Amino acid sequence: MISLVNGGKRFGPKVLFEGVNWLITAQDRVGLVGANGTGKSTVMKILAGIETLDMGECTTQKGITAGYLPQDGLRLSGRTVFAECLSVFDKLKDMEREMEALLHQLSEVDPVSEEYLVASERYSHLDSLFRNRDGYALEAKVGSVLTGLSFPKEDWTKRTEHFSGGWQMRIALAKLLLEQPSLLLLDEPTNHLDLEARNWLEDYLKSYPNAFVLISHDRYFLDVTVSRIVELWNKGMHFYTGGYERFLKQKTERREQLESAYRNQKERIDQLEAFINRFRYQATKAKQVQSRIKELEKIERIEIPPEEKSIHFRFPQPKASGRVVAEFTGVEKAYGTRTILRDVNFTIERGDRVALVGVNGAGKSTLIKLLAGTEALTRGDYRIGHNVQPDYFAQDQYKELDPDSRMLDDLASVANGKTVTELRSLLGCFLFSEDDVFKQIGVLSGGERNRYALARMLLNPSNFLLLDEPTNHLDLRAKDVLLESLREFSGTLVFVSHDRYFIDNLATKVFEIEGGEVRVFAGNYEDYLYRKGGGSPVVEAAPEQRPLETAEPLKGEAGRKSRLNPLKLKQLEDRAAQLEGESVSIETEIAGLEEALQNFVSAEETKRQMDLLEQRRERLAQVLSRWEAVSMELEEAR
Repeated sequence: MISLVNGGKRFGPKVLFEGVNWLITAQDRVGLVGANGTGKSTVMKILAGIETLDMGECTTQKGITAGYLPQDGLRLSGRTVFAECLSVFDKLKDMEREMEALLHQLSEVDPVSEEYLVASERYSHLDSLFRNRDGYALEAKVGSVLTGLSFPKEDWTKRTEHFSGGWQMRIALAKLLLEQPSLLLLDEPTNHLDLEARNWLEDYLKSYPNAFVLISHDRYFLDVTVSRIVELWNKGMHFYTGGYERFLKQKTERREQLESAYRNQKERIDQLEAFINRFRYQATKAKQVQSRIKELEKIERIEIPPEEKSIHFRFPQPKASGRVVAEFTGVEKAYGTRTILRDVNFTIERGDRVALVGVNGAGKSTLIKLLAGTEALTRGDYRIGHNVQPDYFAQDQYKELDPDSRMLDDLASVANGKTVTELRSLLGCFLFSEDDVFKQIGVLSGGERNRYALARMLLNPSNFLLLDEPTNHLDLRAKDVLLESLREFSGTLVFVSHDRYFIDNLATKVFEIEGGEVRVFAGNYEDYLYRKGGGSPVVEAAPEQRPLETAEPLKGEAGRKSRLNPLKLKQLEDRAAQLEGESVSIETEIAGLEEALQNFVSAEETKRQMDLLEQRRERLAQVLSRWEAVSMELEEAR
C-alpha cells in the first residue's frame, strides 16, 4: 500500500534515520515508538505526504488516502460541531440532494417518456451507491462518534470556535474516524482524551476496517490496539510483532542474541588474528595464513549499538503523617446555580494512592482543589489529619514559576544540598538534557514548563501529594521514572491521570466522580472496572480493617482453593511452551517475508509473498490468542 525504500531524513546536520525499508499493507495496525527527537512525527508527516524524504523514495499505491492527526495546532471555525463532523460526507450529501432533485423530476414528467427512464435509471444507480455507503445513517454515525469522544449532546450545536484546543483536537479526530481513510495516522491521539473516551477509541480502532499507524505514550493503549511495533532507534527502524509489552521482551531477546553473536564472532576473530600473527613469517604456514587473512577480510563485523541510558531518580521520603490524612463529611461544591459535588463523604488514610476518575467536567480537578485548599467548600466539613502537609500540582502549575530564572539555578535554590550531577540527573528524567538545563523558564513551552514544575515539586515532596494530570507531556521513559518514584513514595497521593497503565500500576483506591457523587472502589483501575461491571459491590475498607491484599484467607471449604490435577497442570505448561515456541517460529518467518518483500522480483512473486505474509500473520494471531488463553488458565490453576 505504502512503501519506504532506502528512506532517509535529516534535521539540519542531524540524521534522524537512513537506509529504512518499510512496507505498510492494507490491514496493518502499527505503533510507532522511540525516544523524543528520533523522528516519529516526521515519519508520520512523510507517510501523510506533508514532508518528503531526503534519501530514498516513498511510494503510494494509486487510490490510497491518508488521514493525519497532528499532536496539536488544529483550529476549526464557522460551523457547529455536528455540522463540522458531517462535512466529511459532503460528497454523499451532494448525492442525496441530487436524488431529491431526481425524485422531484420524476413526479413531474410523463412515466412513459425517455426523460423519465433516464432519470429513473440515474436515481436507481445513486440510491444503490448511497445505501452501500450507509448514506441513510450519516447522522447516526456522527452522533455515535461524538458520544464516544465524550461530547455531550448540548455541545453538538455549539460552534467549533468556542471550544478549547484540546476539544478542537477531539473534533478533528472525530472527523478522521468518520472519514475512514485507507491509512489513518494518529500522532498521540490520547493526549486530549479522558479515560472513558480512550476506552471507546480502543474499541473503535479494534474494528477499524483499514490500516493505521499511531504514536502514543500510553502503554496500555498500544498493547490493546496494535499488532506491530516499529521502533525508531540508532538512526534506523526496527520491526517487532505484537503489542508494547511483547516489543519490550523481544527487544531484550534480540539484544541478548546480538551480544552472543558478537562474543562468538570476536572469539573467532581473536583466533584468526592470533594464528596470523604467530605464523605470518613462516614459509611452511604461508598458505594457511593467507587462507585465514581472506576469512578475516570476509567477516562482516557485528556492531553493538550503545545501550540506552537507564534513568532512575530516588526522591526523598517525607515526614510521616497521622493515620487519617483527609476526611470529607457532607461536602458540597457549587458554582452559582451549578452543583459540582453534593453530599460527599470519604476518608483518605496514610499511604493511600487514590486515582480520581470520571468524564471531563465531572469534577476531578474541583475535588483535588478542595483537598489542596485552593477552593472553598460550599457546604460540609473538610478535616485534615495530624502533621499532614499538602502539596498541589495543577495542570497549569508553570504559571507559579519565575520566568527569568534558569532551570538549574531555580532547582538548586530548593534542592537542600543536592549536587549539580543529581540535579541534572533529575532534569534528565523529565527530558531536559545537555544545555537545556540552562534555559530560562520563560522561554520553555507550556508542556516543558509543566514537566519542569513537576520535577521541582518532587525534589522535596510533602507527605500529601495532589497531582492533576502529572503524566501530560511525558514520554514513556519519563512516565516510567515518575511511576517508579511514586510507587516508592511513602506518603499519601491523590492524582488525576488519563493513562490507564499509570493508574493500574499506582492506584490502591479509585474515586469515581459521577453526577456530583463520589463512589469509592478499592484496588486499581482494572479492579474498578471489574466491580463496576458487577464483579463485586463497591468496597471501602473501614479504618480498623486491613487492606484487601493483606487480609487472612477464609477458613473452611468456602475459602479453600480447588487444586488442579498435577498431570493437567503439566499438560498446560507443555501446551503453553509449545505455543510460545510456535509463535517465535512464525515471527521469524514473518520477518523473513517482510525483508524479502523489500526486494522486487516480479508482480507474481510479490503477490505470492504478500498472500503468504497475510496467512502467517493470521496464524500468529490465532497462536497468540491460544497462548494467552492457556497462560491465563495456567496462572489461575497455579
